[in-house]
Amino acid sequence: MNDEATHRDFKNRLYEQFARVGKAIASPARIEFLELLAQGERTVDSLAKETGLSLANASQHLIALREAGLVLSRKAGLSVHYRLADPSVFELTRAMRIVAERRLAEIDRLVAEHFVGRADSEAVSFEDLLAKARSGEVVVLDTRPAHEYEAGHIEGAVSAPVDALQARLRTLPKSKEYVAYCRGPYCVYADQAVELLRANGRTAHRLQDGYPEWKAAGLPVETV
Repeated sequence: MNDEATHRDFKNRLYEQFARVGKAIASPARIEFLELLAQGERTVDSLAKETGLSLANASQHLIALREAGLVLSRKAGLSVHYRLADPSVFELTRAMRIVAERRLAEIDRLVAEHFVGRADSEAVSFEDLLAKARSGEVVVLDTRPAHEYEAGHIEGAVSAPVDALQARLRTLPKSKEYVAYCRGPYCVYADQAVELLRANGRTAHRLQDGYPEWKAAGLPVETV
């Protein structure tokens, strides 16, 4: 085989491996699984319940992700737990999201329809939150489920799952300012929390992005 043919064979085999990753994430369910796993380790059962898939279907999607090297698994008793294989996996999904946001007008329409009244200009940036937190001006609320908070959260944040926030209002002084965050820019928990807090006389804003983006930026995080 001559040098040109050898190089062509190398390129064909190389891009075939790259395509394995593309094929693995060419599924809405698998992309959502990766987003959920960016919050922390999850069992197959919990992923299936949250996404409305059967256990068998969820398992098949997760196996495809594992075979492409995107997730890792471990057994604990009768349960199988999955986690992202590497921080670069989250970066891959974020890069895909950014390209889609820039190139697909349908995303703007979907977001506008779903998040009626959301004003991006009111969202707090990471830089602003850091400054406010250091000065003690704000209380940061993690509105995700408690198990996601325990797996990792913004340093100093208070666990306040949105479905339990109404019951906790008495413990949240009206004199404070609140910044709520959740899983990412398309997670509804932070928006719901802000709406509830404002309706009950609190000053509240949502964080521009979520916990995975904060962690990927190398900003302070902690676990329980």
